[in-house]
Amino acid sequence: MTSNGQYDFPDLPEKLSGLAPLACNLWWSWHPEARMLFKRLDRERWKQSIHNPVKLLRNLPGEALAAAAADSDYLRHYDAVLSRFKHYLASRGEWFQGHVADPESLPIAYFSAEYGLHHSLPFYAGGLGFLAGDHLKECSDLGVPLVAVGFMYPEGYLRQKIREDGWQEGVDEPLERDAAPILRVLTDTGEPLIVRVPQMEPPIHVAVWQVAVGRITLYLMDTDIEANEAWNRNISAHLYIGDMEQRLRQEIVLGIGGYEVLNALGIKHSALHLNEGHPAFALLERIRERVQAGSSFEAAAEQIRATSIFTTHTPVPAGHDVFPFALMEKYFRSYWPALGLDREKFFKLGTNPAAPAAGFNMTALALTMASHRNAVSQKHGEVTRHMWQPLCEGTTGKPCLIDHVTNGVHVPTWIEPKMALLFNRYLGPDWLDNHDDPAVWELIDDIPDEELWQTHFWLKNKLINVIRERVRQRWVQDRFSPSLALAEGVMLDPTVLTIGFARRFATYKRADLILHDQQRLQKILNDPWQPVQIVFAGKAHPADLPGIHILQEILQTGRDPGFGGRIAFVEDYGEQLAQYLVHGVDVWLNNPLPPMEACGTSGMKAALNGVPQLSIMDGWWQEGYNGRNGWAFGQQETTGDRTDADAGAIYDLLEQEIIPLYYRKGSDGIPHDWVQVMKETIKSNAATFSARRMVKDYALRFYATALKDAR
Repeated sequence: MTSNGQYDFPDLPEKLSGLAPLACNLWWSWHPEARMLFKRLDRERWKQSIHNPVKLLRNLPGEALAAAAADSDYLRHYDAVLSRFKHYLASRGEWFQGHVADPESLPIAYFSAEYGLHHSLPFYAGGLGFLAGDHLKECSDLGVPLVAVGFMYPEGYLRQKIREDGWQEGVDEPLERDAAPILRVLTDTGEPLIVRVPQMEPPIHVAVWQVAVGRITLYLMDTDIEANEAWNRNISAHLYIGDMEQRLRQEIVLGIGGYEVLNALGIKHSALHLNEGHPAFALLERIRERVQAGSSFEAAAEQIRATSIFTTHTPVPAGHDVFPFALMEKYFRSYWPALGLDREKFFKLGTNPAAPAAGFNMTALALTMASHRNAVSQKHGEVTRHMWQPLCEGTTGKPCLIDHVTNGVHVPTWIEPKMALLFNRYLGPDWLDNHDDPAVWELIDDIPDEELWQTHFWLKNKLINVIRERVRQRWVQDRFSPSLALAEGVMLDPTVLTIGFARRFATYKRADLILHDQQRLQKILNDPWQPVQIVFAGKAHPADLPGIHILQEILQTGRDPGFGGRIAFVEDYGEQLAQYLVHGVDVWLNNPLPPMEACGTSGMKAALNGVPQLSIMDGWWQEGYNGRNGWAFGQQETTGDRTDADAGAIYDLLEQEIIPLYYRKGSDGIPHDWVQVMKETIKSNAATFSARRMVKDYALRFYATALKDAR
């Protein structure tokens, strides 16, 4: 690795030198033509690299690169992609400049505990991380001046492996840092940049890495360095550490250490955007900096509130980080005097009046210290305002001012390239540039039913082939039992109506709801003329034993011959598998216990690709459902256990509406009525639930005001 911020690929010919900076910028992850540039070098090695261009270039023989450098057709493609890439980086992004502020403004600092950008960088656990990753990509596309901060987790979240008995195990697979699109930040003398976290004793140090996300730079901290003691080295090892004290130390490093990293890099910022409460200590560090410069706490806090944005994703009290006061005192007794506060006033910043003895609540801290506050869907906004009303009453005596910005997904990342080619033919050449305009999507009706159906069926075959190949490779490696291979999808049939369920296996998401009445479900799945199959995927947190038990139950159900091989669980769910699933299933199932779904972006990704929803009325689906673009249940108020009612509603919809509609085909073999639902799914959801609409909402409603107040 060289000091100029690029990998050194010694076999790369001069004619292809532009591949080095391209491989090190995740711009390629949302531009298919750039990925194809790498794929054409060696299709088999591209597959073996798991679509990671850095790994590909490091392992590619010199003769393959020399052959590409001598191929005139390849060079034409190379020149076109590199020209577009260079133009993208050189331009500022006209939208932000024209609608919000000068893009030369001091950037907005965006802090998040996880980022889902690409499977080659496994720094995510679920939807929160992918939301953050999509936010960065869209800020890059729109020219929003933003710098991001997070953790470089060398051991990721969880590499999942299913045992013979169906139990989830975690497999250690450290990140191969020299074969990932991530670069170490170096000092002017070429040494790795090491930053000490302020106020922490014994001292904690972090090394700094950077990820280029188009025009946006993401800085990631790594505590696994020799300067730290053994316990400190493990702070950034895993995402969401279970040990309470180590979790607190992780959040101290994320918030306070992350702020110090920006200072060490000389990056001044105008506003702070916190994605969830994990990095909320950054708010205190912003205040401390001003207090140390002579300001009072009250004056500094007022300025920080005006220039801070806080997004909460958690609709249940148990999901918020709360640390015992005694533990907080251990780490902050020397910190609060630097804020100009005593112990009582400091603890009050993080006290939830609804549970004052519970401990120091990170969400309460963020809500107290940020003026711009939002939930992530309309329904979540209602739930959040009700949940935190005691806090608002205790500080302002007024109704809880928590807005909502409904999440969205980055369209260029999540649209399947084959589907995008179809849109290119019928939506016009500029559809992607204007994809947040609902009028653009009205032209979906011009796509012939046959073409949309054939494209979807091709993607469905691709999904099932991928699942079968994963099982084949696992069988070759582990020689596991045939019954486990059966439960992992070897008998899936592309002609059968396929339901997809893929998300974290938290208990409130009720992955096992559709298994509630197994006799009725067997009848549905095994209908000889209109069969159904279900594909499950997802990970349970290693400490969530009830979630792991649900996962095991699904595996064992899939092994039961009574279900005819129609239930499959695909292990090690990640970004790449998510791509195949949201593109290839026929129906996307979502049935959390309301109102616990904050939003639910996986369903948006499926809808973008023409996959209708079968979803309970919670999260984003309350805004997305229009009666013609899928199916909804659970609208009625229910007291007590609602399992029977919700499972029954799913079975009723499947038997009476979904299955007959799917199998009702014309003389040409096309299910035209089903395709109309697919078209309505795309038309009604693609623009409204795009990250472009979402980021514009943040920029116009929060960033513009914060930047003005900062000036």
